[in-house]
Amino acid sequence: MPDVVIHHLYRSPGHDFFGRHGLPPGRHGVEECESVDLVAGSGIRGDRFFDYKPDYKGQITFFDQAIVEAVRLHAGNPALPASAFRRNVVVEGIDLNSLIRQRFTLGGILFEGMAECSPCHWMDMACGKPGVEALLKSRGGLRCRILQDGVLRKGPATLDITDLRLL
Repeated sequence: MPDVVIHHLYRSPGHDFFGRHGLPPGRHGVEECESVDLVAGSGIRGDRFFDYKPDYKGQITFFDQAIVEAVRLHAGNPALPASAFRRNVVVEGIDLNSLIRQRFTLGGILFEGMAECSPCHWMDMACGKPGVEALLKSRGGLRCRILQDGVLRKGPATLDITDLRLL
C-alpha cells in the first residue's frame, strides 16, 4: 500500500462552529500536536468530540493536504492555516473518499471510514472567501471511527486497507 505523510495533527477542547448555527463562532481555538492519543470507540483524548456519543462516526477526521492548497489558491491566501478546516489529521497521499466504508490502518492504528465530512456554511467565513463551501463538496474530508487504541504521530506513515467495503 502507498506510503503517506501526516502533515498536521489537531485537537480542540471545544466547538467553535459545530452546533452553533445562528450564533457567532466559539473561541476554543485549535491545538497542533506532534502526536495524538487515540482511544478506540471514544476519539482523540483532549478533543471536543472525545466520548461525544456512543458509536459516533466522527471520532477522528482526516483532510487532504492537496485540498488545503486548493483552498489557499481559491482564497488568495497562501498562509491560510490547515487548522482553519477543523479536521484532526491532514494527510498527503491518500484518496480519502476511497476509504469510506472500509477498514484501514494508518500508522499501525485501525480505523473505519464512515462518511465524508460534509462542508458547512462556516467554511466560507473560516477561510475568508465566499465559495469555499462549494469548493469542498465531495472533498470535505473523511469521518472515521477509531477501532484500536494508539498514538498517531506526524510524519511518514504506512496505509494498509484491511477490509474492502465493510458497510
